[in-house]
Amino acid sequence: MNERYTEMAGRLIVALDYPDADQASALLQQLEGIPCYMKVGMQLYYAAGPAFVRNLKTRGYKVFLDLKMHDIPNTVKGGAESITRLGVDMFNVHAAGGKDMMEAALQGVDKALQSDPSLSKPLVIAVTQLTSTGQEMLNREIGIPGTVKDAVIRYAKLTQAAGLDGVVASAQESGDIAAACGSDFVTVTPGIRPAGSDQGDQKRVLTPGNAIRNGSSYIVVGRPITMAEKPREAAEQIIKEMMGA
Repeated sequence: MNERYTEMAGRLIVALDYPDADQASALLQQLEGIPCYMKVGMQLYYAAGPAFVRNLKTRGYKVFLDLKMHDIPNTVKGGAESITRLGVDMFNVHAAGGKDMMEAALQGVDKALQSDPSLSKPLVIAVTQLTSTGQEMLNREIGIPGTVKDAVIRYAKLTQAAGLDGVVASAQESGDIAAACGSDFVTVTPGIRPAGSDQGDQKRVLTPGNAIRNGSSYIVVGRPITMAEKPREAAEQIIKEMMGA
């Protein structure tokens, strides 16, 4: 396993979008040995709970807990404290919750770390606009004027001002975010689709190689791996494409 492979595998986040732990565990067996991140979202977390996250950590995986917290600051502070105690490596909030809410998330992290110094500080990132959001939805339904890119950059700057590590955004905006917030500001990009795969409900998509070339720190891939006939081959092919970027 060469250094370039390990680096790119570590920037691949596999979305375990399953309804229960058994199905997720079946995929883990097929991906055994690939040093990628694992993403636990709402569906799996609400079904399998903290125990599944702890199991992933025991197996040596880095974990992105994707619960997209969006609530009053005190509630998010408490949620962030609990999440940090779980030992996850990354979690997210909604930038739309505002600066005070995002700062409260960091306070929750600090409280957990102060009470248990053995814990590691997770990356805390904020969702800018979902990759299922298109221009018409943004303007007419959500009520935000301007382009999607304008909204994403505004939220990215707000997230950085709040002290968070980075944002969730489309890979199409990674370069613009880096230009606005610096190359050290983390971009986690869902909506990744290998060439020829089904776009599904995603609107703003890029291939794995193009996402890396555009400056994405991490790419999130779900269905192209989880619904593939041979998930391990699909994951390896994506890592290979990332390596060639």
